[in-house]
Amino acid sequence: MSKPINKIQVFEHQTLSYGREYNAVSFKEKHFNALAKLNVLHDNKYFTIVHKGIKFAQYVGVVQIDGLCIEILPKADHSSEDKKVWQGVLIEMLRATKKLKVDNVGHANVNKQNIHLLDIYFEWYLNEIQLLIHQGLIKQYYKETNNVKALKGKLEFAGHIQKNLIHKERFYTTHQVYEKDHLVHQVLGQALNIIEQFSKGNYLYSKCKSVQLDFTEVQPIKANEATFAKIPKSRKTAPYKTALEIARLIILNFAPNVSSGKENMLALLFDMNSLWEEYVLVCLKKAAKNNDLNVAVHGQKSQPFWNGITIRPDIVIEKEDETFIIDTKWKNINGSKPSTDDLRQMYVYNDYWKSTKAMLLYPSNTTTFTKEDFIPFNKITETAHHECGIGKISIFVSDKKTLDKEIGNTILEWFNII
Repeated sequence: MSKPINKIQVFEHQTLSYGREYNAVSFKEKHFNALAKLNVLHDNKYFTIVHKGIKFAQYVGVVQIDGLCIEILPKADHSSEDKKVWQGVLIEMLRATKKLKVDNVGHANVNKQNIHLLDIYFEWYLNEIQLLIHQGLIKQYYKETNNVKALKGKLEFAGHIQKNLIHKERFYTTHQVYEKDHLVHQVLGQALNIIEQFSKGNYLYSKCKSVQLDFTEVQPIKANEATFAKIPKSRKTAPYKTALEIARLIILNFAPNVSSGKENMLALLFDMNSLWEEYVLVCLKKAAKNNDLNVAVHGQKSQPFWNGITIRPDIVIEKEDETFIIDTKWKNINGSKPSTDDLRQMYVYNDYWKSTKAMLLYPSNTTTFTKEDFIPFNKITETAHHECGIGKISIFVSDKKTLDKEIGNTILEWFNII
């Protein structure tokens, strides 16, 4: 029987040193070596190599290697060291930004003591496949060229002569085949095989093996980025959209034989800066819709700037004849001031978009901002035409444990939109 997966939880920007134990779980040199090689594969963006260890960057999520699951959690303030709270924050942000559907998960819920993100993604995927099986897996036509015992389709004369000088009873043809063994199911099958490897030792393994029984006729493939571009999009494949998106996430983040050809690794990591930006955008759109406002909220709206170069603020809010700019920053600046470069960037955004107000938005222990905190850029000349504010907003509701899903209302109030 397979050994259960051990789990280490750390916060972003923290360090793991090999040869040490974290809550009675060892982080070994072989784990360090595997992570270092994975980092190289991704342009060294996930971690920084330090003496006998790794220091995590702004990427959060989960990495599983050789019986060890490392979960990297976000942490925006110093008020709580409760890893379960921050795991909940990460899961809720992924859910809000459509990167995860927690509602589809049954047993693998966030109340389980030892649950981790891979379990949640795996069960989400298995549930999606079970739904497709219940609806009936689709068959597709595709062309196949090989030797057959009966003449069908187009006879390939050159190949027929080359292959069948002796076997007169066979025909080398190109013909249509109508069956379940096609690219869509081959991709889904590859993701199932990966889940089988990484779920050994927990309750999902038997569920995965059961689902795989419907894919026994599907040929194994090694899909890559280009493979997903070839998947046909049609009315018949529309129900497969979610399953294929999860399969893509699993397959493209799977690193076989990354450590000395012995262990496989799966890493699902998300840039916390991008996730915070997307979460704020989702909350703002929700607030504008719920308050029935005549407001357009855009994410990453770019405009040509100079010689083919574009500029794009994180979020642009358009209200009738007014425009507002938000640039999100996932860091707690406490009492310090923003960088001069950030302020210059906001000035350019305001000037170029003809915006009256811009804001640098940071997560914080508490929400501290008033409408009077917008400061004119050129206050000294008394000819101000646009302003910038430093918004600090708590991501929690009053209990300091639950992610605040209504921060969009607060931000729109700051801009005097509601």
